[in-house]
Amino acid sequence: MSTHYEYKPKGVCSSRMIFELDGDRIESLEVINGCNGNLKGIASLVKGRKIDEVIESLDGITCGFKPTSCPDQIARGLKAYLAGNE
Repeated sequence: MSTHYEYKPKGVCSSRMIFELDGDRIESLEVINGCNGNLKGIASLVKGRKIDEVIESLDGITCGFKPTSCPDQIARGLKAYLAGNE
């Protein structure tokens, strides 16, 4: 059964991340605002992957002088999802 989860990122250009999750896998990701092409590419790359794998891949990535990035915020959103569903 699919779970709909939305996350509001902080410190980046994107304003909302919408996840469709099936157990421990990501069915889809849509990111509102931000670098459209890059985020569509990331969404395509995370589709079908395990949540833990995506967190490990994206956690800690920065953007320019910012201490975070949209990929890092995807990881943080997934961590928040896991924390609320354990």
